[in-house]
Order: sequence, then structure tokens, then C-alpha cells
Amino acid sequence: MADNIPKKQDFEEAYQGKPPWDIEKPQPQFVAAADQVKGSILDVGCGTGENALFFAERGHKVTGVDYLEQPIAQARQKAQQRNLPANFMVMDALHLDELPEQFDSAIDCGLFHVFSDEDRARYVAGLASVIKPGGRLFLLCFSDKEPPGDGPRRISKQDIYEAFSGHWQVESIEEARFEARSDLKDIQFSPGGPYAWFCVIRREP
Repeated sequence: MADNIPKKQDFEEAYQGKPPWDIEKPQPQFVAAADQVKGSILDVGCGTGENALFFAERGHKVTGVDYLEQPIAQARQKAQQRNLPANFMVMDALHLDELPEQFDSAIDCGLFHVFSDEDRARYVAGLASVIKPGGRLFLLCFSDKEPPGDGPRRISKQDIYEAFSGHWQVESIEEARFEARSDLKDIQFSPGGPYAWFCVIRREP
């Protein structure tokens, strides 16, 4: 795939099996930051819903969106099995402005880094329409410290600052790691998991 920009078909094929990012639990970075995440939450690119369901279990009103039907169906099934009132919708993250409500917080676990430059700008504009002024985005994305190879585009700090210029304030960018499945055979990441950035970004009035 050119420049590591995945196509919808690539994700559909990944969900025919078990994607590398589907670790059947929330990413540890969001667990560690949970006390910072306030109010209603939008999980953009929620996959099978583990991060969203973690916050639903903590009492948040949570909506998860993903543009694939299969992971959304799995997320809904998990919510039902766990008796958690999370809402999951099939929706393209490039059309967030079509959502009928705004949220106090949003989380992005591994979506920001899949977009082309043009789509990244559309995505950030959409986020601005659904996060309340003063609300925060909690973003976990691949870092340019992860060596070239498998996985999505690598993101630099400068990329983040440039994407969230304008009506945003980047409050923090910290070095982090993604947890990936431990049984991966054909995909190689850094020992300990792919290098990542964990960002807290505030939507300004």
C-alpha cells in the first residue's frame, strides 16, 4: 500500500481474522489516563469496542463509531453480553459533522495515523464539530520513533502540532507504546510494542 495509507479493503480483510490491534482489552495508555477523561465520550474508529466499553463500565455515556460493519457488530454483542449501555454506529470518521450531538471528550486509538494528509485535515475538522469547546481529544498514534516497516504511517510531533493548529491547544505529547497481540508471526514491531505518541489536545472555544 502506497505510503502506508490503508484502504477499506485492507481493514475488511484484517477483520476476516483477528487484527494485530485487537488485543481483547483496552489499550493500557487509556486505562492509565482514564481519570483525565471526563463526561460523554466519542470513540472514533472504535473497532470491536474494548476502549469504549472500558469507559462505559466506568459510568461514561459512550458512543463508538467505525466504518466497518463487522467490528461494530462485535462491539454491540460485547456491550449486550456485558450489560453495558454503549452506543455503536457504523459511520465514516471523515463525516463526523453528521453526528447529531457533541461530546465532552473523544478518544482515538490508532485512527489518526491511517489518513492521507488531505483526509487528516478533514478528520480534524470533523472532530472540531463534535467535541464541545473546552473538551479534549485523547489520541494514541504510531510514532516516528517506530522503525520503518509494518503498520501505518509514522507520525512526528510536528505532524500533530500542524494538524491541530487553529482551534486547538496541544496540551501534552508523551512517548508511549501500543500493545499488540503477542501471537503475531508475520508482522514485526519493536520489542515491547510499537512506539507511539499519547496526546491530550483541547478544543478551544
